Amino acid sequence: MKNIKIYTLCFSVLMILGIQNMKAQESLEEYLEIAVNNNPKLKSEYAQFEAAMRKSPQVSSLPDPTLTMSGLGRMVETRVGAQEARFNIMQMFPWFGTLKARENAANLMAEAKFQSYLNSQNELIFEVKSAYAELYNLSEVIKIKEENLGILDSYRELALSRFKSGGGAMVNVIKVDIDRDGSSTEIELLKDQKKPLEVRFNLLLNREATSAVIIKDTLNVSTVLEEGNYEEQLQNHPMITGLKKQKESYIAQEIVAEKEGLPNIGLGVDYSIISKRTDSNPEGNGMDAFMPMVSVSLPIFRKKYKAAKEEAKFMAVSMENEIQDVKNELVSTLEMTLYELKKSKRLIELYNKQLQSSSQANKLYVSSFSNATGDFEEVLRINQDILMLQTQKIEAIKDGFIANAKLKYLLFETQNKYYK
Repeated sequence: MKNIKIYTLCFSVLMILGIQNMKAQESLEEYLEIAVNNNPKLKSEYAQFEAAMRKSPQVSSLPDPTLTMSGLGRMVETRVGAQEARFNIMQMFPWFGTLKARENAANLMAEAKFQSYLNSQNELIFEVKSAYAELYNLSEVIKIKEENLGILDSYRELALSRFKSGGGAMVNVIKVDIDRDGSSTEIELLKDQKKPLEVRFNLLLNREATSAVIIKDTLNVSTVLEEGNYEEQLQNHPMITGLKKQKESYIAQEIVAEKEGLPNIGLGVDYSIISKRTDSNPEGNGMDAFMPMVSVSLPIFRKKYKAAKEEAKFMAVSMENEIQDVKNELVSTLEMTLYELKKSKRLIELYNKQLQSSSQANKLYVSSFSNATGDFEEVLRINQDILMLQTQKIEAIKDGFIANAKLKYLLFETQNKYYK
């Protein structure tokens, strides 16, 4: 019975560890989902959008009615009796279309806030992808250099074997040791560099800075570049769309300023409680008075309305110029991104060819040295060349992946959930 309890406890612990391990094995898409759901900046942007949505009911509602009551002091004497109390209620109505114009301006500004949220989400996705690519690059370089240590060990054994047989110099063994020590130090430095990158990645996801980051997705540069007018696609970018909505909002505010310079109309009722006269009995003695009322505001101080209208007009002009500036910046960034993407693809193709040729040359050099006809210096040199090409290829893959992610950011491609 005791053993069963121990086995049960061990099984439970293993299950918990297994579940935690499974949770740690996030893919890039899962990391993106965590970031979109948890990132504080994104939550802030969405809260601002929600707040902007609450502006419309505030500005499109009628002003509160006013109720006036009087019943103390010396009241007015009327023909049918003295006033005992007086009640007056009045409701003001803005000029026709004013409330609708206010609502329209507020809704357009809320739409601009939503576009700002979309742009922040788009930027976050790009940042997470970029950070993931940096970690991928570092992990792959460490793996390549660790594999190279094994290759250097085999070269050391070969050089030592040649020395013992009298066919080689001890200096060859020393040269391998020098390369090996240098490679080991580089690996340790790269591992130290990995920690701050993992912290940055985790903070983008708004989780514990020390959380494990598992790099299990293989990066690829799969975007097929087609000839087309990419500048037209930039028109859908949320930065431009948001600025356009702001411009429309300011145009609507110009209409609001114009309408607020028109009279407000008030409708109300005046009700007086009349006491009966005791000294006489006129017709309608003690009858309460009921009087409909109409009031009109007189907007004669025009400076504030004119200033509000001009303010909205200047802001609309400002948005127009900002839209053009953002367009120019996006087009410039797009051209550079397309260049980076093409460059990465060509470099990857070049490195693949060079690695294939270098691997063949490496086999020939090793074979020649083994047969006492080759120079060991050439063996080490070609090995370093292969190592350099491998790291350059990984770097090109990283750069291509980041350029591909930026291209999707610029073109705001939404056909897939996280623009993967």
